[in-house]
Amino acid sequence: MILLKRHVTCCVLLIAVAASTVVVGQDRAAADAKQRELIAVLQSDAPKADKAIACKRLAIYGTEEAVPALAPLLADMELASWARIPLEVIPGSAPDAAFRNALASLQGRLLIGTINSIGVRRDAQAIDALTQKLSAADADVASAAAVALGHIGGDRAAKALEQALGQAPANVRSAVAIGCILCAEKYLADGKSAEAVTLYDEVRQADIPNQRHLEAIRGAILARQSDGIPLLIEQLESADKERLGIGLRAARELPGRDVTEALAAELNRLDANRRPLLLLALADRHDAAVLPAVLKAARSGSKDLRITAIGILIRLGDVSCVPALLEAATTGDAELEAAAAETLVRLPDKKVDADLLGRLPQAKGKMRQTLIELAGQRQISAALPALVSSLQDSDAGIRGAAVEAVGILGHEQQAADLVKLLQKTTASKERASIEKALLAVSGRCGVTCIPHLLPLTQSRDNALHMIGLHALAIVGGPDALAEVKSAMESPDSAIQNEAVRILSTWPNNWPEDAEAGQTLLALARSNAKLSHKVLGLRGYLQYVRGNGKLSNEDKVARIKDLLSEIERPEEERLAIAVLGGIPTTGALEMLVRFAQDPTVAEEAYSAIVNLTGRNRRGLPKQQCRQALQTVLEKSENDGTKRRARQTLDRIR
Repeated sequence: MILLKRHVTCCVLLIAVAASTVVVGQDRAAADAKQRELIAVLQSDAPKADKAIACKRLAIYGTEEAVPALAPLLADMELASWARIPLEVIPGSAPDAAFRNALASLQGRLLIGTINSIGVRRDAQAIDALTQKLSAADADVASAAAVALGHIGGDRAAKALEQALGQAPANVRSAVAIGCILCAEKYLADGKSAEAVTLYDEVRQADIPNQRHLEAIRGAILARQSDGIPLLIEQLESADKERLGIGLRAARELPGRDVTEALAAELNRLDANRRPLLLLALADRHDAAVLPAVLKAARSGSKDLRITAIGILIRLGDVSCVPALLEAATTGDAELEAAAAETLVRLPDKKVDADLLGRLPQAKGKMRQTLIELAGQRQISAALPALVSSLQDSDAGIRGAAVEAVGILGHEQQAADLVKLLQKTTASKERASIEKALLAVSGRCGVTCIPHLLPLTQSRDNALHMIGLHALAIVGGPDALAEVKSAMESPDSAIQNEAVRILSTWPNNWPEDAEAGQTLLALARSNAKLSHKVLGLRGYLQYVRGNGKLSNEDKVARIKDLLSEIERPEEERLAIAVLGGIPTTGALEMLVRFAQDPTVAEEAYSAIVNLTGRNRRGLPKQQCRQALQTVLEKSENDGTKRRARQTLDRIR
């Protein structure tokens, strides 16, 4: 409720700022004329909707001259809320007098609205009248008066509310408590801490809803400043979860290094399940004493507390945290290690790189493996020599970490190092990780890696030969392609099959490599086994589709020249997909021809609609109409027919 009142106040203030800005930006005489025009609407027989708009605009143009026209509307059930909008922002004492005068004659919702507006304007002259309303028979009126007194604040309002707190009926007491809390907040803002403490404590002792108690407890802690530490600790130790919550909130808000130190000490006394919550609250305090407390928690305590502390260090930590984090990263507990590694990777301090690099030469075992992993993930390029030397380490964990890091950081020379390691390794799992690193380096460094990859393609070990082919496919270029073509002539069928598969996907990465296209075409027309011919045909169609150097006419001619080889539905569909993007007469004719095959007819019909629709540039209208008419007559797909009909209508 307090937040709602503050929101209303902020809205009114924004309207006031807008009003002053508009009027200052205009000629005062013009603004006065506008005000007179709006006042005339209010005093006329105009519809109430027009009067409501006039009220709203007077929030911008209104001055004290508008108050006599607005004040009577406070008694109008339909216009009162509209009238209060300008009256709340018009400067001067006249609006305050209008609101005070209305108190005696209004009742119910109209009275409550006026009281609320008095609270917004914080009219101290209305305190006596509002105090009388505290004992009103209408609980809503009494509640509104209590909150308004809270907004006004000061000794007189506070005294009235304090007296009412013990006397008000139960259905009003919560609002009286709100008023007391608002008064206490104003005391605190004015530097009157003792008065604020007294009022907060009165509310804490009153018979009111728990939410009001919680608000008063928070205020009492903040008002006491360092003396509020015991009350704060009491909430943190409370069995009531809501009190714990208010304690955690106050722990973030109450300033002072002594508060931080007290909260850090409390970490050792709280129940284990609450310690992470308090640690998170500590981390939100802007205090140099926080980091030591978090570091201590990262090194000791329950696993949950350590993981929480380690996560906090991502935003609070610096190079001083590295020892504690490395300790956690090598504990043998998977969760702790993962949390510590993530924090070490994400620490923004550049000094962390130098610290980790300095530890690497002397590190052994698990620590060395962890440092190598971090060097790769943090991309510490200066660590590359140490990483390369670790490729030959006797510890499999260190070797594996070094391989992965070299894949991240390595250059063409490291391609040679990885190839040598592959030649010495027989374990399939280890070879797989080395291959992954080699592919990463090859993709990054390109053709400069080819000389280092050739020993693999010359190996009699099929697995190594295939790894070499995979790397060459990533590198690309004529030299890499030549090696793949050579592998197609291998007496080993496994190498042949892998080379053909790689060649068939070559156009996906290198669509303009003409040599690949010719090789794929020759394969498609060869007497090779069916699986190789099919792969060659599919690869060639991909080459035609993606090659930007080929004109549309060239693409159509190449597909037409290959029609005798296109026999399977899979290849027909691929040819249709290519033709559907080529806006030429020849492409449309071939699509119509493909549509005669029932197995791919619907794909051809859809491609015809696409081609004659958005891709119709330069196609003869008559040919398009004929093709679309065929689609309408023969397609069994309602969506395709609907699109064909729409396209045909546009062409007509």
